[in-house]
Amino acid sequence: MAEELALLVADVFEAAGALRRAGEALAGAEGQTQARWQLMSVVSEESLPVARAARRLGVARQGVQRIANELVRDGLAEFRDNPDHRTSSLLALTPSGRRALEAITARAEAAHRAMGEGIAQADLATLRALLRRLTEQTDQWAEAEAEAGTGAEAGGAKRGTRSRAATDRLPE
Repeated sequence: MAEELALLVADVFEAAGALRRAGEALAGAEGQTQARWQLMSVVSEESLPVARAARRLGVARQGVQRIANELVRDGLAEFRDNPDHRTSSLLALTPSGRRALEAITARAEAAHRAMGEGIAQADLATLRALLRRLTEQTDQWAEAEAEAGTGAEAGGAKRGTRSRAATDRLPE
């Protein structure tokens, strides 16, 4: 069991690398990066503070802040007043940002159809369910290890914090 799981972990990392490369190519065709695409996707349904967007992406706030600033500079996003917190602005897409995201999403949908060719929808659903289960069990293990003080860290975003529509547009 442990050996098979180790092989699965290696396969998942390999698949993640391939999907990241594909994501960079898809975003690059529209003059964006995958990181910019992911951030635009996360704030596409609702404006969010940068810190919350970073948690949903499972990455450091500072990196997301840099990308948010670039999106604002390029007219793809804007900072809006946050009625819940005066010092934490909300990041929102502009109409140009929405058009850029829609163009990347259209490319991604075509790519996903090609990538999934010959794989039964039921197999994909089973794989997704198993990966979610493995992710949950891994998070539970890491949290228990952290609580026990054995050195494992439970850090990162919790599973399921992204909106479904935003997650569906992400290349991974």
